[in-house]
Amino acid sequence: MARIYAHKRGKHGSKKPYRTSPPAWVQYTPEEVEQLVIRLGKEHSPAMVGTILRDSYGIPSVKLITGKSILKILKENNLAPEIPPDLFDLLKKAVKLNQHLEKHKKDLHNKRGLQQIEMKIHRLVKYYKRKGVLPRDWNYTPERAKVIVSGGR
Repeated sequence: MARIYAHKRGKHGSKKPYRTSPPAWVQYTPEEVEQLVIRLGKEHSPAMVGTILRDSYGIPSVKLITGKSILKILKENNLAPEIPPDLFDLLKKAVKLNQHLEKHKKDLHNKRGLQQIEMKIHRLVKYYKRKGVLPRDWNYTPERAKVIVSGGR
């Protein structure tokens, strides 16, 4: 697949191996995994929970063991973040770049980078509004993003 902003095709990334059942060496039951996800979800983002489970507990895939994704388990227990994690990460990136551009006003390369990040945010917000994840009146502004990032995880 081609890149959005560059006229190159890029290299393929690594792919997870195709599996339908958990590996035999995983010793955790689905209930134990759910409890771990809930405990870690109180302190960390869903992506970080998956990384911790993989690196510290040796759980390669929560979905293979429990049949549910990390975000779904967190939603069932009312621990899911109000803003989707991918949108929150883009907001963090935009806030950080805005702070950089306040100091360095003539940094044209990063001004372009900020425009690209903001375009991604607008596309993602449009998608989440359509899916009903975000309210219809939600919109992106740099000030609002700064408030969300300073108060979020």
